[in-house]
Amino acid sequence: QLQLVESGGGLVQPGGSLRLSCAASGFTLDYYTIGWFRQAPGKEREGIACVSRRGGGSNYLDSVKGRFTISRDNAKNTVYLQMNNPKPEDLAVYYCAATSKLVGLCVLHPRAYDYWGQGTQVTVSS
Repeated sequence: QLQLVESGGGLVQPGGSLRLSCAASGFTLDYYTIGWFRQAPGKEREGIACVSRRGGGSNYLDSVKGRFTISRDNAKNTVYLQMNNPKPEDLAVYYCAATSKLVGLCVLHPRAYDYWGQGTQVTVSS
């Protein structure tokens, strides 16, 4: 059974750092395009970072460029989201998602992804 599990969320101070993990089971992540998404209270889910399959490129939402980094560890079948210098507006539930249908550069639209984790809460506050 294909499953994604996020972890690493919690409370972080503005200007600090946090690393989220997305661990896969039942499939090999390297063959899938992976995206990180978030949903803040009262807002729609938005894509913030993605990495293409098999060593392809990555893509970021403008508001997180230079602060967040998506990366893969194929040996651990895990994708990470390193969050540096978080801001209060980054408060949200963060989800990872996967799809095998995309070729070329990944996209940040939630509807392009088929498999989703349960989410992990990130709170940015001093």
